[in-house]
Amino acid sequence: MERKVKIATIGGGSSYTPELMEGFIKRYEELPIKEIWLVDVAEGQEKLRIVSEMSQRMWDASPYDVKIYATLDREEALRDADFVTTQFRVGQLDARVKDERIPAYYGMLGQETNGAGGMFKAFRTIPVILSIVEDMKRLCPDAWLINFANPSGMVTEAVVRYGKWEKVIGLCNVPVMAMMTEPEMLGETKEDLIYKFAGLNHFHWHKVADSHGNDRTNELIDRLYAENNGLPKNIFDVPFFKEQLQQMQMIPCGYHRYYYREEEMLNHALEEYQTIGTRAEQVKKTEAELFELYQDPELDHKPEQLQQRGGAYYSDAACETIASIYANKETQIVVSTKNDGAVPDLPADCVVEVTAYVGAQGARNVAFGSLPPAERGWLQVMKNMELLTIEAAVTGDYGTALQAFTINPLVRSGETAKRIMDELFVAHEAYLPQFKETIHRLKEEGIEVQDEIANNLTKTYQKQ
Repeated sequence: MERKVKIATIGGGSSYTPELMEGFIKRYEELPIKEIWLVDVAEGQEKLRIVSEMSQRMWDASPYDVKIYATLDREEALRDADFVTTQFRVGQLDARVKDERIPAYYGMLGQETNGAGGMFKAFRTIPVILSIVEDMKRLCPDAWLINFANPSGMVTEAVVRYGKWEKVIGLCNVPVMAMMTEPEMLGETKEDLIYKFAGLNHFHWHKVADSHGNDRTNELIDRLYAENNGLPKNIFDVPFFKEQLQQMQMIPCGYHRYYYREEEMLNHALEEYQTIGTRAEQVKKTEAELFELYQDPELDHKPEQLQQRGGAYYSDAACETIASIYANKETQIVVSTKNDGAVPDLPADCVVEVTAYVGAQGARNVAFGSLPPAERGWLQVMKNMELLTIEAAVTGDYGTALQAFTINPLVRSGETAKRIMDELFVAHEAYLPQFKETIHRLKEEGIEVQDEIANNLTKTYQKQ
């Protein structure tokens, strides 16, 4: 008899959840789900209710009998789960607003997964993912953890390195977007092309060949300067220098703009900060509109407006990975997983983002080989910045956090960088218990958040 699947989704009240439901419905014949448990925290309870009701309507409109459960009890959701997906945001979007606005106040980049903001998102997220892993060890020891919580690569690394949990795969929609949009530029279908990705989450490169074995990367580089380049909605479109791509003979991911065109990306971010608001503030408006739509009792399908949220093809990554593990499909997917030699420029035991064949035993990496000198140097700096960030998130050590800030390429080291870090600690006090002593010391020293909007959000949290 066919075994029915139980899925638990941590962060179930996310606006992305309908995308996830659409992907599961599409794959039901190969992934027979019995029940999906959507879990959230008390401050997200209303969103959880809205999303769970819409999710049930989506399943009711399908031919399949699947039950949606909404709960604040994580243990109840995890018990005997076959797959656990994580898409939570500690502190919700208000925390991201602070991540972006506080660095911007001082003229530096604050971004969800890059620079100072990305490191603080990791500080908040990693202790929570490790507590989820401890619950899984008791309640669903055979389950697979499929992580989408950002920064996805660092979160996945923490699960492997500190959680000692091997059955984990980290995912991102950025590689999927490249593989969905690029084939048309070459006059091919996705099935007729061979992709190889290597690097870190939001910091990878890729090459592409056709089914005859011909390398098409340089041709694609030419096309990228003439057509839609498939960027996510949340990345400002400033073109790479063509000569740089021709020299490396690889395609950088969209997030490389923050490193290869830092000046332009920073200027754009500061302009938005001073006018329409940071990306997080824009997303809050989009999300409010989405939840208005989700409350429509007639809506039983994913609305088009969800594409504007920046999560296009999210379900193609998450749901296909789960279906591939369940049915041992050996599908080629780009994943964050233990290196095991796929990228020889990094240690074998660290997590990388690479092309892999995914089946019942998880990810089997496709070897990429060593990167050219410039890319190798970037990669090694970024990986060690990640390792320091993760260590600081686990230990709560201020000096380790300062080291991570100092080597992050998007943070100009010095007194201002330290001030940004100190203000971010104070701003996120409610979600950084591991830094309790540090934050107490900083507040005694008179550290306060200077940005008015971020400061108001901080004061609101302190009253709660």
